[in-house]
Amino acid sequence: MATISFARGVPAPECLPVEALADCARGALERDGRTILSYGPSPGYAPLRELLAEQHGVEPARILLTNGSLQGLVLLAQLTAVGRRVLVEQPTYDRPLKILRELGAEIVPLPCDDDGLDPDALERELEAGDPPAFLYLIPTFQNPSGRTLSLERRRRVVELARKHDLLVLEDDPYGLVRFEGEPLPSLFELSGRETAYSSSFSKTISPGLRVGWFVLPTELAAQLEAAATSTYITPVLLGQATVHEFLSRGLFEPNLERVRELLRVRRDAMLTALARELPDAQPTRPAGGYFTWLELHGVDAGELLPRAEEAGVTFVKGADFGGGPESLRLAYSFVSPDEIAAGVGRLAAALPVAA
Repeated sequence: MATISFARGVPAPECLPVEALADCARGALERDGRTILSYGPSPGYAPLRELLAEQHGVEPARILLTNGSLQGLVLLAQLTAVGRRVLVEQPTYDRPLKILRELGAEIVPLPCDDDGLDPDALERELEAGDPPAFLYLIPTFQNPSGRTLSLERRRRVVELARKHDLLVLEDDPYGLVRFEGEPLPSLFELSGRETAYSSSFSKTISPGLRVGWFVLPTELAAQLEAAATSTYITPVLLGQATVHEFLSRGLFEPNLERVRELLRVRRDAMLTALARELPDAQPTRPAGGYFTWLELHGVDAGELLPRAEEAGVTFVKGADFGGGPESLRLAYSFVSPDEIAAGVGRLAAALPVAA
């Protein structure tokens, strides 16, 4: 029996536009091969930086292209967070937690509910102790919870950041993968383009291309550019040029609509299966993205995990993200609707009888 994985927060293979990207890579090489196959500027492929700068309403000097957005976070944390406090949502993405711990940062978790980060808790923390290095948050279809920060709270976070001169890093890899409802303005937009913003083409085109980007205040962008130069000299220009070709050919929006529909069906399959098999549990209902967050009652997710794996299904326990012991993250992005139904059934069968 093959294991069904709800642990993999990656796109299903059918989400990847393989043929189109192969053609775009060839087109980029034929058009600009001598540039993209050589060393180049550490902030990234200039035409893509210019295109993103235009989209965000900033100068290209504020755009830094990175090997996925996580690499930019590493550079920022190395530059600003060593031995300092960093504010994060609770729960939050596990990779930044690992990076920050290894750098010796003091991680300060802030409570969240279904409307996202609690701004009152943020205010209390900003008024206590030394100024933090930055606030890291994923306000839209958050990893791991799938929650979205409400508009009122977005405005409050921006106000507090301005009042306390707080650097906010808004990580937004999932925001365009929306299944329903109207998009909210980003913190970056609400702040008048003062906060830092990061995103990636991993969820909208392909993770294997490893193309992410940061929009940073000018001085900070220059500092990260210098750090990038000393770290890897030049980025992967072929991937960046392939993305630029994909965008220039008008392929992005049709592909995004296709990805949204593929993942919406999976989100619906997950919520339907959970309601049927685990009616007493409390999943979040994400309006987009890759994940739902499940609160069990009286069941330790760490103890459940090996039982579930024996039953042929796996997940990530909430404690890995700073969540409580009875929480877990279920990713619906990689598996088919039929696998989701079967996997949730296996998960329910693995629960202790008394639960």
